[in-house]
Amino acid sequence: MFKRLSTLLAGISLSIFCYGQETFPQNGAYDERPGRYAFTNAVIVVDSRTVITNGTLLIENGIIREAGKQVKIPSGTVITDLKGKYIYPSLIDLDSDYGMPEVRRMPSAGSRQTPQLESNKKGAFGWNQAIQAENDASELFVPDTKKAADLRKLGFGTVLVHDHDGIVRGNGSVVTLNEGPANTAILIRKASAHFSFSKGSSSQTYPSSTMGVVALLRQNYYDADWYAKAEKSKETNISLEAFNQIKTLPSFFETNDKYSLLRADKVGDEFGVQYVIRGGGDEYQRLNEIKATKATLIMPLNFPDAYDVADPWDADLVSMSELKHWELAPKNPAEIAKAGIPFALTSAGMKNRSDFWKNIKTAINYGLPKEKALEALTTLPARLMKAEDKVGSLKTGMLANFIITSQDLFDKDNIIYENWVQGKKFILAPIDAPDIRGTYSLSLNNQSTGKLQITGSVEKPDYKVILRDSVKITPKTILTDELLTLTYQPDKSKSETIRLTGWKSDTGLTGEGKLPDGSVVPWTAVLSEKFQASAAKDSLKADSVQTGKILYPFVGYGNEELPKSETVLIRNATVWTNENDGILQNTDVIVQNGKISKIGKSLSAPSGARTVDGSGKHLTSGIIDEHSHIALFTINEGGQSSSAEVRMSDVINPDDINIYRQLAGGVTASHLLHGSANSIGGQSALIKLKWGASQNEMLLPEVKTIKFALGENVKQSNWGDIVRTRFPQTRMGVEQVYFDHFLRAKEYANRWKTYNAASKKSASGAPRRDIELDALAEILASERFITCHSYVQSEINMLMHVADSLNFKINTFTHILEGYKVADKMAKRGIGGSTFADWWAYKMEVKEAIPYNAALMYHEGITVAINSDDAEMARRLNQEAAKTVEYGGVPEAEAWKMVTLNPAKLLHIDNRTGSIKSGKDADLVLWNTNPLSIYARPEFTMIEGAVYFDRKKDEEKQKSIAAERERLIQKMISDKAEGKPVQKPQSSQPRMWHCEDIVGIHAEQEASK
Repeated sequence: MFKRLSTLLAGISLSIFCYGQETFPQNGAYDERPGRYAFTNAVIVVDSRTVITNGTLLIENGIIREAGKQVKIPSGTVITDLKGKYIYPSLIDLDSDYGMPEVRRMPSAGSRQTPQLESNKKGAFGWNQAIQAENDASELFVPDTKKAADLRKLGFGTVLVHDHDGIVRGNGSVVTLNEGPANTAILIRKASAHFSFSKGSSSQTYPSSTMGVVALLRQNYYDADWYAKAEKSKETNISLEAFNQIKTLPSFFETNDKYSLLRADKVGDEFGVQYVIRGGGDEYQRLNEIKATKATLIMPLNFPDAYDVADPWDADLVSMSELKHWELAPKNPAEIAKAGIPFALTSAGMKNRSDFWKNIKTAINYGLPKEKALEALTTLPARLMKAEDKVGSLKTGMLANFIITSQDLFDKDNIIYENWVQGKKFILAPIDAPDIRGTYSLSLNNQSTGKLQITGSVEKPDYKVILRDSVKITPKTILTDELLTLTYQPDKSKSETIRLTGWKSDTGLTGEGKLPDGSVVPWTAVLSEKFQASAAKDSLKADSVQTGKILYPFVGYGNEELPKSETVLIRNATVWTNENDGILQNTDVIVQNGKISKIGKSLSAPSGARTVDGSGKHLTSGIIDEHSHIALFTINEGGQSSSAEVRMSDVINPDDINIYRQLAGGVTASHLLHGSANSIGGQSALIKLKWGASQNEMLLPEVKTIKFALGENVKQSNWGDIVRTRFPQTRMGVEQVYFDHFLRAKEYANRWKTYNAASKKSASGAPRRDIELDALAEILASERFITCHSYVQSEINMLMHVADSLNFKINTFTHILEGYKVADKMAKRGIGGSTFADWWAYKMEVKEAIPYNAALMYHEGITVAINSDDAEMARRLNQEAAKTVEYGGVPEAEAWKMVTLNPAKLLHIDNRTGSIKSGKDADLVLWNTNPLSIYARPEFTMIEGAVYFDRKKDEEKQKSIAAERERLIQKMISDKAEGKPVQKPQSSQPRMWHCEDIVGIHAEQEASK
């Protein structure tokens, strides 16, 4: 039974490829056999577009000599007749840690370790441990027998390996999965450059956020460019030298979701680098934006399990986006292929690598063409790592890296028999196993016992013992060489086991068995009926699996189609113009092309206009929140006293449900600020709340602002003794931070001015580009505007003194709860105040706050805004504005300006929004009553002529969400009933950010997935 291969063929696996180590001495006689093998009568898949039927593959010394129909086979060649089996190129994985050292991750947030401000790495390296451009994968690589075997079992023969540690990870190497030493496995030493947004093992304080990571990477590009051009006598930096060497290589960037993918591409665009980007599996949710990057992607196949939602309370823990992603994730590769985006597939990141082929076949069932799947595992990855002349196809002169399969690679029942790597055979399944499938009459000790039924595939049979009373038992089976052992319990209640060992005979199977009493008896299994295999399913065609629709954004209240700008006539409304006309009664407003076209009475509707009856209703410009932290993945980069280099635009989260909630409260724009962890925070971002739009479509890039902060938070002196390391620790130190940074920024700007004015510019003499000082120099040039977190009078006076001394302007003091004490000084300097209506006594710094603050500043002539700094309060800023009427007697029209026109002025966008005036953006809200009433609520909220919130449609959405949730829950319950794996629901709540919130970068990135 199960006849072994001939001795000659068995010798193939013993071949040692001495030619690969010609510079190494050998202890013993040299074996320099040519290793010449021919595989005949095979279906040879040369690549995804070329198939040779009934062909021959000839290899010699680990190299493919020829593949074709008429191949002349030299004498002395070992010939294997494959009898119609398939030969494919071995697969390639572009994201592998095979042979690389294990990464020791940085401590998690909350570990309360003493801050590490400087690098602990000894030597003339860069200043930040997360930049490890000097890492050379070929020097770190150590072959790992077990991992190599696991990857070969899946069909891989070549992998691109790199050290998965840090933001800049050094170079990668192309290696094969043979069992020789590293010298024979490494094909290309310096094949690629690798990047990520993860700090890896670095425990250095900076960066502490994703936006800090991006800023550090940007600065590293600028520093490397300066280092390459500057006089070498300035300094020696091994990290920058290495970076300049690897940045010319193909660059690969690891990301974990759709937005980090877009973020990586944005960095690449800034420096003229087109990254190959490893995604997170949710790219289908923002496909148009991802296609626009023109990046080639590396796609993981880690599809989520269904949630165990049988318990209704557990089901409530699962968000709509999680429910829908479970259903749609397997469709991701098909959607990527359909969009024409080039991509490779990887086994990296899989919870169970054994699911690799199951998930590929699932993706094919969801519409992925098998030709694209093969290309994504062979020719395309070979091309990306510039090894297409060595691996990825079966052409003359290439490495003999191939797999032998029973049938089409993507067929449900396909078996990978052998994986040849550099001409060396690795057996994965017996290629010559006889077909023993069928139904047998089973006898023990010459007494009929029942039946033995063998089904499944030839290589992996399934066994059932059927006793006379029709009891079916699945025996434990061991198949070793020519022996078959079956172990089963005829009666489980008695825990008695029968053990049978046998071999193939002329009539079936025969052997000896041991009964529960220990007696040894003969047994036979006589074939009574041969196995009838069912017709093989055509694996060349992808099935069409029905799924729900993609939403924009991909959350419950997302849109199936994005809102479009309309032509609208709003009739007979009370119009709060915020202009000299004041509040107009029974007035019409026409919206066209995203702008306010006309304002007046009895206006004629333009052609194709939709008419809205505004009778008894109030039309206002949209609310603008001057101080917000919604729609962000993180808000604080607290690693250093100044983080002027970071940009909130790098961490905009368009999926934040607070965008939709605030649209329901009439908010149309939000000024997204850095937190207050340091004296000089990051560059702010102003967005319009275009629900479902892209990050770029939401952003107003022309608005250049920055967050500063005063008070308790920036000092960190109240964080506990263990973290009292970072300067400043006192309010006096905060003042020195400002003086120091602005003096340096002034000198920096002067150096550039002198350089740019020179008639002859030398690249080696150019100042080093510093993106932190760039932002501060923009403040000095009145090109960037300060919003400063502030509370007490003394510190407000201090910063005004610093600004006066260094000749820069403070645009806005935010919070400013003691603004009433310094209103005259602010008015004199033209400084605005963005404050809370009536927050006080929530910490010592606000113990002297009063609800009359906004009114008192207003009466001093200050441009006053009422802000939220709170995701919940922003939904009712109309009521916050109303409090200034109650506290201080501010006129209604002026109170309303505090949440519309005044923040627009403070943000320098009042030329386009903040009031109802012809030519301005149609950012409008139609209220059911006076907007300052506690009973007011928006009927609709419009941005640039498109309705992003409609109360009636919201009611319809709620019904459709309930129905869609139930459909998906029932589908998950069905999966569980079928025995498919499920995961336990985990409670997760969206983060409601406040100024002081800081989380570790790992927690932040996990939350963004």
